[in-house]
Amino acid sequence: MTGKVIAVAQQKGGSGKTTIAVNLAVACARQGKTVALLDTDPQGSLGRWFMARRERLGEPGMAFSTSSAWGVSYECEKLRREADIVLVDTPPKVDADLRPALREADLVLIPVATSHVDLWATEGVLDLARRERKRAVVILNRVKPGTRLAAEVTTAAEALEADLAGAALANRVTYAETLGMGLGAQEAARRGPAAAEVDRLLAEIADLL
Repeated sequence: MTGKVIAVAQQKGGSGKTTIAVNLAVACARQGKTVALLDTDPQGSLGRWFMARRERLGEPGMAFSTSSAWGVSYECEKLRREADIVLVDTPPKVDADLRPALREADLVLIPVATSHVDLWATEGVLDLARRERKRAVVILNRVKPGTRLAAEVTTAAEALEADLAGAALANRVTYAETLGMGLGAQEAARRGPAAAEVDRLLAEIADLL
């Protein structure tokens, strides 16, 4: 078995990398896929989520590993053999530390919170992805539907030299609440629109893989 590696990358902090990684991980696991998480971000948000999940559920339902930049290739090689999907959370920067994760990725996801500043921050990641000849997909996150800003950012994102995911994640409290509990939106007490958003995003990504 050789699993697929998905790197979630963005040089601006607070874009929603960890939110997207954990929700895709939960969604994949709920579909019966084996999932592994690799945290290469020194902030360790993904690791804290995983530990909260273990405390809450006992059995997290997925594997977890950490790595510095130089160990990413080794960890991905190992995890590919153990899991259908490997999700890599990367540091919020664009430099040599990011390149190993991009090099191993079958797909690069670039979350953009709906602001022009976040959109500008994608340029460095897109440039590195192009150098590594990797397909990159921009995902709009924390969208406020119907606002002029959301429309402007969407239009600007469509002009980028990258794919723009048709599925977007809205600005919903559910994402923050479940993240703090070690869960995904699909595991919330009530299945709401956030779960449907994640389903649509995962279906789109599965087609790209």
